[in-house]
Amino acid sequence: MLRRIVSLVVLLPLAIVLVAFTVANRHLVVVSLDPFGGNQPAFGVEMPVYLLVFASLLAGVVLGGAATWLSQGAWRRRARQNRTEAARARREAEDLRREADAAHVSLPAPGRSS
Repeated sequence: MLRRIVSLVVLLPLAIVLVAFTVANRHLVVVSLDPFGGNQPAFGVEMPVYLLVFASLLAGVVLGGAATWLSQGAWRRRARQNRTEAARARREAEDLRREADAAHVSLPAPGRSS
């Protein structure tokens, strides 16, 4: 219940701001990567300003996530190695415990002669 309230308190104002931004910035702009084109670029795309902003934000999130994921590769590799090593140690401990239990059962009780 608390999670739903928090999400409403955060997401509802955010949605209102995004809708207001979209309505206020719906005019078309020419997006071009041609620095020498001036008024007539060789390649240009007309799109609304809000779409340009949202696409830039999305590209930033994707590129940032990819950079973070790539930079953490060594940590993930080490975590896999540690998991494998821990599983091997658990199996070895179980084997030793079973051997100790089997040896304990086969020993005569102290103070008794066979």
